[in-house]
Amino acid sequence: MDKNSIRNAYKLYLLENGKEPVSVYMLCKKLDMPESSFYEFYSSLEAVEQDIWLSVFEETVSQLRADETYHQYNAQEKLLSFYFLWVSKLRDDRSYFLLQKDIFHIPLVYRKKLHTFKTAFYEFAAALIKEGYVSSEIKERKYVSDQYVHGFWVQALFVLKYWLEDTSVNFELTDAAIEKAVHLSFQLIGTNTLDSILDFGKFLFMKR
Repeated sequence: MDKNSIRNAYKLYLLENGKEPVSVYMLCKKLDMPESSFYEFYSSLEAVEQDIWLSVFEETVSQLRADETYHQYNAQEKLLSFYFLWVSKLRDDRSYFLLQKDIFHIPLVYRKKLHTFKTAFYEFAAALIKEGYVSSEIKERKYVSDQYVHGFWVQALFVLKYWLEDTSVNFELTDAAIEKAVHLSFQLIGTNTLDSILDFGKFLFMKR
């Protein structure tokens, strides 16, 4: 027994029953394991749910970092590669994640379920942003730069929700949405577009 076995059993339970197990006991019954063994790996069912989201992210990043070509990419290309591979891995358990789609209607719920994934994604995005500063893809701006990582998280949620609702063949529209979203975000935090917007905002403010 290991974490992966518990995660798979949790997903299978939800897929077969259309709802989450009501207790650790019910999940352990399916696994034919004593409840005490469960707590050697997880503290609660919520922790299992969080780890399912986190594990997909970690597998994605691990595979990317093992690819020598990935390390030659600039920040924008790395983010594109992440989204494409992430969505590909999510596809392996699409039926499970579709059953999770309603969590986005209740912010408090999805924040809890995605908490550990969000923390790991923020670290990943922060590292990409630093690379972007070095390569001049991203301009460091006083008061604004600290918000970049939050913007990338919103973008990740957009990609996730778009993919969950995508009905196109082979999710071609999701691929197109990823390309457009990443391209736009790097335009905004690059050296020209956002500066023009900020300058225009200052102009309007001073005219009051």
